[in-house]
Amino acid sequence: MTKPYDKLERRSADARAAALAEALPQQVAAAKALPGYANSLAEIDPAAITDAAALTALPVLRKSELGAKQSVDEPFGGFTTRPAHGFAHVFQSPGPLYEPGMVSADWWRMGRFLHAAGIGKGDLVQNCFGYHLTPAGMMFESGARAVGAAVLPAGTGQTDLQVRAGGDVGTTAYAGTPDFLKVILDRAEELGETLRIARAVVSGGALFPSLRQDYADRGISCLQCYATADLGNIAYESPAMEGMIVEEGVIVEIVTPGTGDPVAPGEVGEVLVTTLNPDYPLIRFATGDMSAWLPGESPCGRTNARIKGWMGRADQTTKVKGMFVRPEQVAALVARHSHVHKARVIITRENEMDAMHVQIEADGGDWTEYGEDIKDLLKIKGSVEVLAPGELPKDGIVIEDRRSYD
Repeated sequence: MTKPYDKLERRSADARAAALAEALPQQVAAAKALPGYANSLAEIDPAAITDAAALTALPVLRKSELGAKQSVDEPFGGFTTRPAHGFAHVFQSPGPLYEPGMVSADWWRMGRFLHAAGIGKGDLVQNCFGYHLTPAGMMFESGARAVGAAVLPAGTGQTDLQVRAGGDVGTTAYAGTPDFLKVILDRAEELGETLRIARAVVSGGALFPSLRQDYADRGISCLQCYATADLGNIAYESPAMEGMIVEEGVIVEIVTPGTGDPVAPGEVGEVLVTTLNPDYPLIRFATGDMSAWLPGESPCGRTNARIKGWMGRADQTTKVKGMFVRPEQVAALVARHSHVHKARVIITRENEMDAMHVQIEADGGDWTEYGEDIKDLLKIKGSVEVLAPGELPKDGIVIEDRRSYD
């Protein structure tokens, strides 16, 4: 059992409930005062919202609502307690959607996860999350700062430079998407370079068991967390690797998709998250991700509730190579060409890497005609297959995820 990150993670259920009963009404009151919640929380008495059960009386906030209000209001749609210039950073995610960020006090709550992974003083983290526009790079840098680790801000891509830099400066830990570490390690072997990476913290995609085993065979302990650009860290693995432990700064609900009603224990449902972040008080924010509660406490000694981890999407939105591919992006691809009738994106795994194949049903045309459009609209390169009208199934599926998560 490792030394606790702080006193919060090993609290009794009564102590955690008492702290929540004090903090949650304050957070709901702060949200109610914001223009983004002017209508949805107008009739709510914050003093009555003291636990997760009481949250069910509040409406669900969906990402589409954030986007709609951002398009007519200031950058954050009236959901933050600071103006845009009052934050340290402003980020952009596909949509576009804008998210705020701060550099102080582990704002995204990533430090607890890095500590659980054994990263701390004396470590040098090769941070391969993006630093441009999207917040992931800064999120993990903030977590490294919280545990006293140094950071090589490597960003994405440029594999040969990644190998050279990691070898030259002696990085001991990796942060990034699950797949990219293998790309770096394989390239290092090809170049005859020796890397000292012994721990990895990953997010932004599924960590498949075979890939985790590949890292273990190389002497690397790899743990994953569940985080989003809007919410920061939601849940994380500990060395016990039995589900994901809910982060102390959020309240998680698992509900029937589209209703906001809690599912029975053990049933799969959509993850809703309420943050205790005073700068950005998201209340019952729908992630679109599916999970289920795991009974009991983690053998590692952390006492907060556990979820089973990511179990798919409530809609057809799918994460590929750390990027979301959404049905509306596929629709935009179809709309760009008058002779295209339908399209389907198929996601698979090839050589421990995500792969994307796009089937386009069209009146003629060559696959090369669509390659640049796919990269432009879906933000990811993929293979293309042009089909004759009527060849795609009439099943309503536009994004088919064929990856196995077992």
